[in-house]
Amino acid sequence: METAARRERSTRDRILDTASALFYRDGYHAVGIDTIVAASGVAKMTLYRHFASKDDLIAACLERSNSEYWDWLEGEIAAAGDPTAKLSAAFDAVGKLATSARCLGCTFQAAASEFPDLEHPGHQVALAHKRRVLERLGGLARAAQLRDPESLAAQLLLLMDGAWVAARMFGPRNHARAVGDAAQALIEAHAGVDRPRAMRPEGG
Repeated sequence: METAARRERSTRDRILDTASALFYRDGYHAVGIDTIVAASGVAKMTLYRHFASKDDLIAACLERSNSEYWDWLEGEIAAAGDPTAKLSAAFDAVGKLATSARCLGCTFQAAASEFPDLEHPGHQVALAHKRRVLERLGGLARAAQLRDPESLAAQLLLLMDGAWVAARMFGPRNHARAVGDAAQALIEAHAGVDRPRAMRPEGG
């Protein structure tokens, strides 16, 4: 028999599922509470019992997206043998996801763009997410004993964010497919590995 607590969790999850999908596809400002209520099939009072305001709902959606992101990323790099391989695997995974039909860009970038006020709950969750990604990349770079790991992490995050923008801008057939190679070049540069240069034509 379903308990009241489980029903409450189920209702909350249904609201989050609906709101997250709509926000991701159409944007945070464009999607109103009435749209979410209609699509989720819950009463407006029920929604407000779980989320005091639209801002609270946005923050909750982003918190859940953050958890899903880490489940995805850590799952993708778990089998890689060492920290350097994990960095490479992370960007191979980014390239694969960014060129898939289900990727519409980065929900955290969208939140920061739509809510530029640093004090907005959505912006705060988005910023915390990006800072954690930066820390994770830096931690892997340090564990791999790569040169200037903080600088490398910053450069890699720029690549990752660029891949998500490419997905939103160009759709699945976008240039983020090259993000793994670009990340590998940066990793090797910080490891001091010389990459073979292409032969230049005679007289070039």
